[in-house]
Amino acid sequence: MTKTALITGITGQDGSYLAEFLLERGYEVHGLVRRVALEDPMRRLWRIRSFVDRLHIHAGALDSYASLFHVIHKVRPDECYHLAAQSFVSYSFEDEFSTINTNINGTHYVLSAIKELAPECKVYFAGSSEMFGNAKQSPQDENTPFHPRSAYGISKLAGYHLSRNYREAYKLFVVSGILFNHESPRRGYEFVTRKITHAVANIKKGVQNSLKLGNLDAKRDWGFAGDYVKAMWLMLQQDEPEDFVIATGQTMSVRDFVQQAFSAAGLDWEKYVDTDDNLFRPAEIHTLVGDSSKARRTLQWKPEVTFPQLVEMMVKADLECTSSKE
Repeated sequence: MTKTALITGITGQDGSYLAEFLLERGYEVHGLVRRVALEDPMRRLWRIRSFVDRLHIHAGALDSYASLFHVIHKVRPDECYHLAAQSFVSYSFEDEFSTINTNINGTHYVLSAIKELAPECKVYFAGSSEMFGNAKQSPQDENTPFHPRSAYGISKLAGYHLSRNYREAYKLFVVSGILFNHESPRRGYEFVTRKITHAVANIKKGVQNSLKLGNLDAKRDWGFAGDYVKAMWLMLQQDEPEDFVIATGQTMSVRDFVQQAFSAAGLDWEKYVDTDDNLFRPAEIHTLVGDSSKARRTLQWKPEVTFPQLVEMMVKADLECTSSKE
């Protein structure tokens, strides 16, 4: 029997990799997109363009319970992956209200509609390492107390607690994946990793002279998005719903990423990179590193792509095509 999956945020980095992953396993895959994406598919659907004809696309909005209710009523999914969110942390400092409203209400609407229309559906909620913020414990695991430092982290923490409550109060199969930073050639240009690799490609081609960055000493646990979507799927294949930290367990600084990226293109990063105090976060998180022992033990999951391989993959992709897509 063919399983049906609904992915909110299917046009994003994770959504596109997850959609491909599920299609390979014979799923009927449905995706929720904003109506504006259907009006501008070349720019808005570029990550799924090569296989969009194999998907079932539905227009909807996270801030509209009626539209989400309508889509879920129509699809009646076996699995729902709630990935859609306002996910750019720096933007969340600029517009805290829309970040919190969109992310918290959107999650609440999805859970409520699933409860009413498809209570047997297994639900994945995209949590974030940003929920840990400046945690006192390092590395961070499923039992680490949360201390978010941005509106985005706060909104994700609220979604995490909403998901837990729907699991405990209404017996829905809802899990939260607490994913640490994961990147790919499909990463948005506003994120620092893609900003770096895109700049490296432009500098290599002589169309850009320098790169301005914020805190080069900030440290993150970076993995490959293609590896992480498999963990999402594995969580929903378990007999009992549990939350999992997904991470590599290795921490690298922004400086490390820069060095690796410029080296992959045969360039000396110190000749091109300047720091700009205006690009520092108002409330910086200095180090995030995850302990995914539980996922490795229970899900039999582990990251496949190493940090150097990830950076080289992104630089190579940007060297092959440096034109802006979105």
